[in-house]
Amino acid sequence: MKKYSFKNDYSEGAHPNLLNALNDTNFIQTEGYSTDIFCLEASKILKNKIGKDDIDIHFVSGGTQANLIMISSALRPYESVISATTGHINIHEAGAIESTGHKINSIDTSAGKLTPELVEEILKFHTDEHMVKPKLVYISNSTEVGTIYKKHDLEALFEICRKYDLYLVMDGARLGSALTSPFNDLSLNDIANLCDMFYIGGTKNGALIGEAIIITNSKLKDDFRYHIKQKGGLIAKGRIFGIQFIELFKENLYFDLANHSNRMALKLAEGIKQLGFSFLYPPESNQIFPIFPKRLIDILLESFDFYIWKVIDEEHYAVRLVTSWATKENKIDEFLSIIQSFA
Repeated sequence: MKKYSFKNDYSEGAHPNLLNALNDTNFIQTEGYSTDIFCLEASKILKNKIGKDDIDIHFVSGGTQANLIMISSALRPYESVISATTGHINIHEAGAIESTGHKINSIDTSAGKLTPELVEEILKFHTDEHMVKPKLVYISNSTEVGTIYKKHDLEALFEICRKYDLYLVMDGARLGSALTSPFNDLSLNDIANLCDMFYIGGTKNGALIGEAIIITNSKLKDDFRYHIKQKGGLIAKGRIFGIQFIELFKENLYFDLANHSNRMALKLAEGIKQLGFSFLYPPESNQIFPIFPKRLIDILLESFDFYIWKVIDEEHYAVRLVTSWATKENKIDEFLSIIQSFA
């Protein structure tokens, strides 16, 4: 029997609307390198959704590529980036940022979120030209541990970045999940007003491939396409990004898909909580981290795939469960029924 996966939110392909649109436009000739009619239309739609015209929008293939290009384009050779220790750029990108010559100043956080106090702690340690100069603050929303930034969190970070002349950049691989979380109070417009750059992730929310980089700070806009090209991100058939983002955002499909993902995760979390189990981090989005006995994990792994995240003690482990835009609700029920039988 093939196991059902809760390992990630990109196990499935793409929402049928996107596949149909790709097929329907297949023989239309266009310009290349994201200068086509579809990317232009997608940019127009995104500007309307964000509520700002004075932004630049660029499309790239994936999250690591987006982070690499955004961060390296903003920094001078001796400048560094501040990140939570759990940050994607710090642990899951094979040294992509370091390979461009920029150090990551990582710091332990509570629930994966940076605070002004933590940023200042890094700044106070880096005092002169004998050390790297922190210039950019990197955050993810939702974070790598499923928590989300609230409006007051982002406002506080933006204020500290303005105080010390730092850039604030948001990784939005799971931005859809963050924005549709029942605990969220941020809008796309808020994020555009409180970040210098961010990206809207498509790959983990119903697209085959693609992320939309949004640049709000005019200092970072010039020659950005040169950075994309140099880092291998300017692909000839950029139309595939535009076509997909049109479908995701011409109405509310992007948010509908993310809402489904959250609803499945939080149903799972509530069921687990009612059965008496606790969590490593508070469940707020489509990634949850329950703590189970090893014996229960072994039983669950017979039918489901998921990651063991952290050893709690000899008999208990935290696991990561991730739901997607296409997660089947009956699989949530099956997972919970196994736990109920064990309990």
